[in-house]
Amino acid sequence: MATVAKVSEEERLRVRQAVALAEANTSGEIFTVVAEECDDYRFVPLFWATCLALITPLPLIYLTPWSASLIWLVQILVFAVAALVLSQAVVRRLVVPASMKAEAAKARAAEQFLAHGLHTTEARTGVLIFVALAERRAEIIADEGIAAKVDAMIWQNAMERLTSAIRAGRLADGLVAAVGDAGAVLAQHFPRRAGDRNELPDDLVLL
Repeated sequence: MATVAKVSEEERLRVRQAVALAEANTSGEIFTVVAEECDDYRFVPLFWATCLALITPLPLIYLTPWSASLIWLVQILVFAVAALVLSQAVVRRLVVPASMKAEAAKARAAEQFLAHGLHTTEARTGVLIFVALAERRAEIIADEGIAAKVDAMIWQNAMERLTSAIRAGRLADGLVAAVGDAGAVLAQHFPRRAGDRNELPDDLVLL
């Protein structure tokens, strides 16, 4: 799977060109962001390590003649080893619940929507296309001017197609297609008007 560090300048250019092309036919604004990871989930390994440490004494009490002090030392060792192993990036991502990853992606996308001023466009027609690589999630957030006219299921379908591309390792292809989808929807409901100006940068933002 592509990572932020491996997003080439050529791929960024493809996305930037796709945004410019999509916005040529609409008064809406499309903004793209790719994040390496939405959260460090630091407490998750500690949670699982604690659970393992808590259940460790039970079999030892009944199946071994070990003293309480020895069992206590084993419990501490189990916690320390489990916390260390589960804190490794590759392993940590496996033990984080999918629902937690989804919530983290939604929260980071909402943060980026506000941070880049998509809610301040003149007609409230900003669309954020957000990708979280580690979580393999995508979020599309449309401002209230769009949400009032466009069925949310349209964005859901576009988001699912983008997510499939991410999982297949085709990040740039997925982003270009998602931008095209968004542009088509915006052009239908918010065609370009005389005097329209580009209110937001077209470049792909990498976090």
